[in-house]
Amino acid sequence: MRAPETSAIASRAWQVWGLEASVLVTEPSRLDAAAQLARHVLDAVDLACSRFRPDSELALLRESLTQGALVTPLLATLMESALAAARWTDGAVDPTLGNDLISLGYDRDFSAGTSGRSANDPLAAELSGLAAAPLLRNRIVPGWTRVSLDGRLLTVPADITVDLGASAKAVAADMAAARIASELGCGVLVNLGGDIATSGPAPAVDPAVESPLAVAAAGHWQILVQDTPQDPAQQVSLPAGHAMATSSTVKRRWQQAGARRHHILDPRFGLPAETVWRSVSVAAPTALEANAYSTGAIVKGHAAVPWLRAQGISARLVDQRGRTVTTTSWPAVELAGVGSHG
Repeated sequence: MRAPETSAIASRAWQVWGLEASVLVTEPSRLDAAAQLARHVLDAVDLACSRFRPDSELALLRESLTQGALVTPLLATLMESALAAARWTDGAVDPTLGNDLISLGYDRDFSAGTSGRSANDPLAAELSGLAAAPLLRNRIVPGWTRVSLDGRLLTVPADITVDLGASAKAVAADMAAARIASELGCGVLVNLGGDIATSGPAPAVDPAVESPLAVAAAGHWQILVQDTPQDPAQQVSLPAGHAMATSSTVKRRWQQAGARRHHILDPRFGLPAETVWRSVSVAAPTALEANAYSTGAIVKGHAAVPWLRAQGISARLVDQRGRTVTTTSWPAVELAGVGSHG
């Protein structure tokens, strides 16, 4: 999912956290500063909550958190956002699945590959801090409801490993876009592996272009929604100041003991969610909300469409045969040559 460039937009892309990050600005002269600000935000988020860094704040405080520990304002914000995503999705998006991900072999940054360990591997149990494989633990009480955050006082039970994963990425996109627009005074789009946040004014429409599409695009960013080259594509207009996210069961996959795994887990079982959907894209006021509902829809599978409609969420779902379904007021402004199957 990306924003097509025009002469009025400058962009830069790089790799971070095993995914592609990019920044687009409406003032080319501010691109260097914008990219630097985005990197600062990403570095701060990574240092606060990475599950793959032994020096992250979350890792260093792990033992203290069992009794409750004061955390930095940034980590408190990230944890609060993750718990909010869990509430919005009725627990479909759960930030306490770290042990399950480790058992499934997702125990390092995806750019470094995965171990593909068996859930019964002793090292997997050691990493998770459990005496038995986490896939067998009691799930009567959802993990996220057992985490307490009172202001900056965070308490995490000893048998839980927090994985902020997608929600932290979405918050980072929101924070980076807001900071760039505020400090540099330009319009900006930040894309972190499909989590898109915008802030400030959208690219200006060229008055010399006489096209209904140009008029329709005023105040909007043009976004190409397509998870992989094999998926159906749609170009939509995203209002400035809004966000979009795509969650995928096609990307971030690996093999474990002959089984195909992906990184979006169903909290009820600690296993990859059923792959009813290849991808789900959601448009929302913030990347955090968009990511929560797109991920929640993957987990909910066949129940996703009525759930999204009941919540009034604008979404585009692509099934395993490449067919699309849209809900509510999914962005519908399309450019020539790119159609929707929805």
